[in-house]
Amino acid sequence: MAWIYLLLAAFCEIAMGVSLKLNEGWTRLFSSIAAIVSWLLSSYLLALSLRALPVGMAYAIWNGIGAIGLVITSALMFQESIGPFRLACISLVLVGLVGLRFSE
Repeated sequence: MAWIYLLLAAFCEIAMGVSLKLNEGWTRLFSSIAAIVSWLLSSYLLALSLRALPVGMAYAIWNGIGAIGLVITSALMFQESIGPFRLACISLVLVGLVGLRFSE
């Protein structure tokens, strides 16, 4: 169950990043509320996952999934560039996450 909590926390982290982009400096009410709620939910789910997972590994995986997911989501939603160098860097992060997962 801890891994499910961690994945859900990472998805909430992605939602928070998108909400922060959409809230235009905290000037849009709905996006601002969504950012705060997704941040709180992400933190809560991460804390639940830490009951069974080591904090360093869980935090790194949570952050990495959030970062990769946000790069991909922002490319799709906001047409941000995602060239070969960025893809290579994302691949390195992904390899690191997989390595952390299986290093237990």
